[in-house]
Amino acid sequence: MAVKLNDKHLSDFIGSNEYANIQPLVNAAHEMLVNKTGAGNDFLGWRTASCNYDKEEFARIKEAAKKIQKSCDVFIVTGIGGSYLGARAVIEFLKSPRYNNLKKDTPDIYFSGCNLSSSDMKELLEICEGKDVCINVISKSGTTTETAVAFRIFRDMLESKYGKDGAAKHIFVTTDKEKGTLRSFSDKSGYETFVVPDDMGGRYSVLSAVGLLPIAVAGIDIDELMAGAEAARTELTSADISKNDSYKYAAIRNILLRKGKNVEILVGYEPYLQMFSEWWKQLFGESEGKDNRGIYPSSVIFSTDLHSLGQYIQEGQRFLFETVMSIGQPDSEIVIPNDENNIDGLNFLSGKTLYDVNSTARTATVLAHNDGGVPNIVLDIKDRSAYSVGYMIYFFWLSCAISGYMLGVNPFDQPGVEAYKKNMFALLGKPGFEDRRAELEKRLK
Repeated sequence: MAVKLNDKHLSDFIGSNEYANIQPLVNAAHEMLVNKTGAGNDFLGWRTASCNYDKEEFARIKEAAKKIQKSCDVFIVTGIGGSYLGARAVIEFLKSPRYNNLKKDTPDIYFSGCNLSSSDMKELLEICEGKDVCINVISKSGTTTETAVAFRIFRDMLESKYGKDGAAKHIFVTTDKEKGTLRSFSDKSGYETFVVPDDMGGRYSVLSAVGLLPIAVAGIDIDELMAGAEAARTELTSADISKNDSYKYAAIRNILLRKGKNVEILVGYEPYLQMFSEWWKQLFGESEGKDNRGIYPSSVIFSTDLHSLGQYIQEGQRFLFETVMSIGQPDSEIVIPNDENNIDGLNFLSGKTLYDVNSTARTATVLAHNDGGVPNIVLDIKDRSAYSVGYMIYFFWLSCAISGYMLGVNPFDQPGVEAYKKNMFALLGKPGFEDRRAELEKRLK
C-alpha cells in the first residue's frame, strides 16, 4: 500500500475498546456508500474515476497536452475551488512549488480565475507579454464569477494577439458535456473541449479532465497517477477498520471529535505539500462543514511553522489533533558539510543528510506534541511519485465520504457556498436580485 496509517501516537487518547465501539457506525457508513443509499449518491463517480473513464477523452487529453507543450510558453488555468486546487496540488507535489523557475521543456503554468484581484491579474498579463499563451478555462456552467471574469480578460488578450480564429487554437475548455453557457459558446467558437463529469463534485474531480489536462501539460505521467488511484480503489474495500486504513482514519477523526478535538491540522515537512494541504482542506471543509457539524481543517508546513504556530500547538488550548504526512524515499540527498571551526556548534550534524535531519525533526515534534496532549495520526506515504499521489487522493476521498456519513451530513454538496454568491450578485446589480439588493443595502446603512 502506498499509504499506511501509524496509530502508535494515539494510545494515550484512544482505547482499543473505542475502535470496536465505533465499528458499527463505520459499517453503516460503508453500506450507504457501497449501496448508494446515502445522501448525495448521485455524486459518486469518483469511486470509479480510475477505471471507468472515457478512454477516448483520456487520449485526447494527452494529445492536447503535447500540443500545448509545443506551441505555448505560458499555460494559464482558469478555475476556482476544485477546478484548480487538485491540479495545482499534484503539479507542486510532483514537480515543485518553484515549477515555473525550473529548467524544463514544458510551459510555465499559472492559475487564475480563483480570485478577483486586479493586482494579480495585472501581473499575469505582464508575464504573458511577448510570449505564446494557451489557456484552459474550467467551469461546468461558465457563469462562476471569478472564473468567467478571468476568461473574459484572457480571451480578449488572445483575440487581440492572434485574432479570433487564431485564439481558438489557444483556448481549451473543460465544461459540461451538453449544456450550459460555456458549452454552447465553446461549440460556436470552435474551442477544443473536455468534460466536467456530472457525477463528481469539484473537490472530487482531479482525476477527470478537470485536473488531468493541466497535470499532463506539466509533463506528469497521468497513467501512473490513475494507476495509483486504481490500486487504492481495489485495496481499500473492507469495512473492517483493522484492515482498511482509509476507514480507520475516518473512524479516528470521529472518535477524537467526540472527545472535543474539533480542529485537525494536516502537517507536512516538505514545502511541496503546501498546495496538497490546500486541496485537502477544501475536501474535508466543504464536505463536512454543514448543519453546525464537522472538524475544522487546518494545515502547517514544519519545521517552518514550528517557529510561528508551534508554541500554540504545544501548549495552547487542547481542542486539536494532528495528521502528519511522512514521505519516504527522498528524491534528493543533500549532505551537510563539516566546518573546521564549528562556528555554529553544529558539527554533530556533519555528514548527515537534510532528509535525515528533517525526519528526526518530525519524530521529535510528534513526541513533543504527544507529551503536550496532542493526538498524532501519522500517514506514511511510500514516495514522491505519481502513483503514490494518485493513491493518496483516493485514500482521502474515501475517508472523507465515510467520515461525512458518520457525522450524519451529505459529504457531496456545498449549499453554504452559494450564500456569498447571491449577496455579491445583488450588490453588483445582477438582474433578478433587486429585492435582495434592497434588503442588503438597508443592512449596510
